Formats: sequence, structure tokens, C-alpha cells
Amino acid sequence: MLAKRIIPCLDVNKGRVVKGQKFKNLVDVDDPVKLAEFYSKNGADELVFYDITASNEERSIFLDMVEKTAEAVNIPFTIGGGIRTINDFNLVLRAGADKVSVNSAAVNNPEIIKEAALKFGRQCVVLSIDAGKNEKGEWKVYINGGRKECPIDAVEWALQGENLGAGEIVLNCINTDGVKDGYEIELTREISERVKIPVIASGGAGKMEDFLHVLREGKADAALAASVFHYGEINIMDLKKYLSENKIIIRR
Repeated sequence: MLAKRIIPCLDVNKGRVVKGQKFKNLVDVDDPVKLAEFYSKNGADELVFYDITASNEERSIFLDMVEKTAEAVNIPFTIGGGIRTINDFNLVLRAGADKVSVNSAAVNNPEIIKEAALKFGRQCVVLSIDAGKNEKGEWKVYINGGRKECPIDAVEWALQGENLGAGEIVLNCINTDGVKDGYEIELTREISERVKIPVIASGGAGKMEDFLHVLREGKADAALAASVFHYGEINIMDLKKYLSENKIIIRR
């Protein structure tokens, strides 16, 4: 069994790390490179950066931030937001990122997953899924930073993404994002059981038990969180010690 990973998420807006609830009410947190360096030195297994307004504003990602981060950290990191073309993949990877995450662009043009996997290797291609439960109780895919619902089933999209060549899935449940009331266990488990690639759970971490539940009952391969790390509510090394004591195989 592969060791589970703990991954801080840095949502970036106008060059600063921000955090909100359900993609709204954003609050300034810190400088992204400074925060990335801190996490790199304090137990994080990987990092994920999302330029959360790039897709909606139809602009390119901040490549200078990618380059500075690559110089400052010694752990893998993923960049997402504003990725629309194969050239965007190329630019971000050449700037120093290890993986590239696509969300809106993949929904609009699923072939970009296949093209990127063939050109750069599927280990570089991350399919980010923003899933939300609608009024009918259906889990649908959302794009443009959670602003637009699509008529696509979240589980079916995960399976399609894997078949197209995605090497990993980040599953962010909008309903639990930033609420700190626990991850969405059932959807995470369903997708984790049906795909063969790693699934990273995102959205809802509030206490150490939430990580334990999503890694064990949710069968996620990794757990991603933001607020609890940014505000010092949970120390990553303490979290790893807790998970290890609860029989979760974790990178130490």
C-alpha cells in the first residue's frame, strides 16, 4: 500500500494566498512563496496552488510565482487555474511545476487531458473536479471556480478523466469547502473505489479526525486542506503522528 499524503492547498488571487467558504468571502492569508517554503520545511508531502480567478477572468497564470516557488521548495507541487491549452501546460512545467491541474478547460475540451498525457506523461496531468450536490441530490461538476454547474455526473467524469489519461484526481466538494465540518466521505469513497488512479480529497477539513476518516473510510490516497494549516489550527507533523498512531501508513 502506498503511503498516504498530506497536501496543503494555496488558493491564489492577485498574487496572494486567500481563503473563503464555498469559494466566497475571500480573506487574505499570506505571500504564496513564503507560505510554500514554510510548508516544504514543515512536513508537507506536496503542495497545490490554484489561481482561483484566472479561468473566470480568462487570463494566464502567474508564471513568476511558479518560478519562485520552484526555487524555494524541495517537494512536488501542482499548479492549476487558467490552464486552457497544451502550451499552458508547457509553460507551467518549464517554470518548475511538477504537475498541472485542469478543471474548466478539461470540461470544455476533454481531449486536452489526452493530449497533455501523451506529451508530458500522465503523471503530470491532474484532473481537478469541483463537485456540488444540486437540489435533486445529484453530484454535478462545476467550473469557473465553482460558479457554473454543468450537466455532468461527478463520478462519470472521474472515470472519463482516468480513461483519457489523467494520472490523479483532486476531488473538491463545494458543499463542504471551507466549512470545516469534515470531508464528503461517500462521494470520495465511490470515486476512489471506481478509479485506479490516486484520489486526493479536498474540502471540509476542520480537525485531525476528518483526515483520518477520509483516508480510511473515504479511501482517499491523499488529503488536501487549506484553512486549518494556514491559521495554525493543525500542525502537519502532529497530524502525521496522529494518523500513524491510528494505523494510517503515512510519509514521515
